[in-house]
Amino acid sequence: MSRLTVYGDSISGNCLKVKWLLDHLGRPYRWIETGVLDGETRTPAFLALNPAGQVPLAVLEDGRPLAQSNAILLHLAEGSALIPAGAYDRAKMLEWMFWEQYSHEPYVAVARFQVRYLGRASADLEPRLIERAHAALRRLDEAATPGPFLVGDACTLADIALVAYSRVAPEGGLDLAPYAALRAWIGRVEAALAIRD
Repeated sequence: MSRLTVYGDSISGNCLKVKWLLDHLGRPYRWIETGVLDGETRTPAFLALNPAGQVPLAVLEDGRPLAQSNAILLHLAEGSALIPAGAYDRAKMLEWMFWEQYSHEPYVAVARFQVRYLGRASADLEPRLIERAHAALRRLDEAATPGPFLVGDACTLADIALVAYSRVAPEGGLDLAPYAALRAWIGRVEAALAIRD
C-alpha cells in the first residue's frame, strides 16, 4: 500500500487546511507542490486524476482520488476529536463548512488572490466583493465572541476550514482591526493547530 499523497499549492488556503490537518493528526503523507498559476492543474496527467483541474487533491493509500478541500478534511479526520461526537454539533460543524465555501471563500479568498497574486490595488476591486467579504468577516467576528471555537469548546474542522483565508484577509486589503473577536479566534486556532506560517 502506498502513502497518502496530496497535490496542493502552498499559496492556497484550501490546500493548506489539508496540510495543517494532516500535520495536526501526525499522519504521514507526501506533498506534491502543484502550481495553479503555472498551469500544473491543467496537465493531462493531473486532469486524469481530477477532471475538475483543482487542488487540493488527495490520492488515498489505495489509489482512490478525493477532491474538494472540505470533503478531504472530513474523510481524513474521521474518528478524530476534530469531528464532534454529537449529531447536532457535527451538523453545526458542517453548517460552518458549507457556509465557508459559499459565503466566505468566494469573497475573502478572491480579494486576496486578486491583490496578492494578480497585483490589483484593493481600491480597484469590485465593491460588492469587498462588501461581501466584510459581511463574512463580521459574521465570524460575531460567532467568535461567545466561545473559544465555532462549535463548542474544542477546535473542529469548522475552525480549520474558516481560519485558512480569514488569517490572510489583510493580504486582500481586508483590514481585521475592527474584528477583535475574530483576531482572537484566529490566534486560538493557530495555536491549536501549531500554525506558524
